[in-house]
Amino acid sequence: MPILTSTYKPSIFFRNGNIATIYSGLLRKVKLEQKRERITLSDGDFLDLDWSYAKEKSEKLIIVLHGLEGNAQRPYVTGPSKLFNENGVDAVCINFRGCSGEPNLKYRSYHSGATEDLHEVIEYILENKNYSEIYINGFSLGGNITLKYLGEDRVLPKQIKAAISISVPCYLEGSANELHKLKNKPYAIRFKKHLVDKLQPKLLQFPNNISEETISSIKVLRDFDEVYTSKAHGFTDARDYYTKSSCLQFLPNIKVPTLIINALNDSFLSPECYPVIEAKNNKNLHLEMPSYGGHVGFVKKGGYYYNELRALEFIKQL
Repeated sequence: MPILTSTYKPSIFFRNGNIATIYSGLLRKVKLEQKRERITLSDGDFLDLDWSYAKEKSEKLIIVLHGLEGNAQRPYVTGPSKLFNENGVDAVCINFRGCSGEPNLKYRSYHSGATEDLHEVIEYILENKNYSEIYINGFSLGGNITLKYLGEDRVLPKQIKAAISISVPCYLEGSANELHKLKNKPYAIRFKKHLVDKLQPKLLQFPNNISEETISSIKVLRDFDEVYTSKAHGFTDARDYYTKSSCLQFLPNIKVPTLIINALNDSFLSPECYPVIEAKNNKNLHLEMPSYGGHVGFVKKGGYYYNELRALEFIKQL
């Protein structure tokens, strides 16, 4: 599919990628009433799903996936949910394991390639709800999960009609390298702190799996993936995790209409995270690369963000 020409042009203030990223992550507010449902996974762990609904009964649903150390109450999650609700589509926001305000039950948690949990949620919805059309909207880590899920060797349910992925680290190794550069040091420190804090309950729950000494060895973000993410989820090391979990290799296999929006001034993304060749060679992939937007920071006047309006426009044109 030809590369899309973006029409996104924010005010001068939000053309700075860091300002757009920080404002959107820390200052944006979106009011949305959600109803929580807890489901039990096949391994005995749980996921909390936060639902919001259209005014009239709907047979359409959008599944929204948050990013690293996010949750279903983040504005970048509630924003599209509210917009889709206002346009006749129910929304369910998945809190990844350990991200709903309560430690999960297993030593493992979530990671960029954990499509098995998304698969279970979709199976649960198909068995227990009544939706004929399902869309998936993933952000950052959640965007990688979305694209990997769509491109893996599985028969997708016929109800899945389209997907939208925003600010996607399609090549995890490259994105990890970017996050460790000086320009991203404040972000990397923040991510590492939140992730390490979540290991403290694991220390009490699973003293045979992790120790204080191991936790103390985590000096930079990559160390977390080296000593926890990879080991807890069956990978050899951080590089093995990045290699096997990157969605880039799965993009050629995607068979449903899919929109990817990655800003060119997103400091988290390496050059490989802009899958131009893959989009040109797959009629189902629509790649948009605005000059601005930072990381999930597509600020637009009027309340809703550019990526949210584009997501709605994308599914309406199907």
